Amino acid sequence: MALLFFLFQITAKAAVIFVTLQYNVTIPATEEQSSETISLYHYGIKDLATIFFYMLVAIIIHAIIQEYVLDKINRKMHFSKTKHSKFNESGQLSAFYLFSCVWGTSILVSENYISDPTSLWRDYPHTLIPFQMKFFYILQLAYWFHAFPELYFQKTKKEDIFRQIVYIGLYLFHIAGAYLLNLTHLGLVLLVLHYFVEFLFHISRLFYFSDERYQKGFSLWAVLFVLGRLLTLILSVLTFGFGLARAEDQQLNFSTGNFNILAVRISVLASICMAQAFMMWKFINFQLRRWREHSSSQPQTVKKKFVTAKGKTSRKERENGINGTVTSNGADSPRSRKDKSS
Repeated sequence: MALLFFLFQITAKAAVIFVTLQYNVTIPATEEQSSETISLYHYGIKDLATIFFYMLVAIIIHAIIQEYVLDKINRKMHFSKTKHSKFNESGQLSAFYLFSCVWGTSILVSENYISDPTSLWRDYPHTLIPFQMKFFYILQLAYWFHAFPELYFQKTKKEDIFRQIVYIGLYLFHIAGAYLLNLTHLGLVLLVLHYFVEFLFHISRLFYFSDERYQKGFSLWAVLFVLGRLLTLILSVLTFGFGLARAEDQQLNFSTGNFNILAVRISVLASICMAQAFMMWKFINFQLRRWREHSSSQPQTVKKKFVTAKGKTSRKERENGINGTVTSNGADSPRSRKDKSS
């Protein structure tokens, strides 16, 4: 509907705020750098309108994936209610994580963030960012905001609502924090790393629902999950404890977007460490639960084999008992025939 507002001159100006990115700055070309002008962006209050519009777009795309992909698979597989909800969750998240990983990796490669790790803190504050990076953050915020109304649309159970709100809130808190504190370079690297690990988990769970014998994906995810947490902590400590701590300008300045002071660095680093510790705690509980389920299923299998073997033995004994009874009640055994003949 927002696109219809472009048809009228009166509403076209208002529609631009919702659809296109705001706060662009044109940098004139120089002989040393480039022969073309460069358009960079910073954030502002109008970004809320853009986030709201793309939140509605995310709701529509969510409904399309659910209706034309996931529901058709559910009808073929005949999942239970518990597996049905988990399958839908993993299906939606795996598509989003894959899309975000591919897009985020292309930005990292094009901006040379992978080849030069010092770009994570060099030239801070990163107030001016390219179009692709700002659009990436806008869509990230829009997607996780759209998850709140989806709790109602998907008819989430009451006991799962609090867990989902905490899950969504952690994403919004850290993504918005990186966006507002001008830590977009570090935030992009950590998001791509985290999304790749989460994509492996949810795609492994989708394969597990189709065939419960499939367990290799979870083993690979477990290794990469621990490595991802370690790499996240290493990059965060290097950025806040080494790079930004040695910067010349360490004064709080809202006009220039400089938040490189000791209190902010400690707060952000503590927030990242707490998030990693929380995820590791959830990971350990998940692995312990899987280990208990696996260990409890083995004795049952052994018990079934023992009962079956015992049943076969008792059947032979019953047959021998019947034969002995028949022999003693009237049938002539070889020894009895010998006694008679004598």
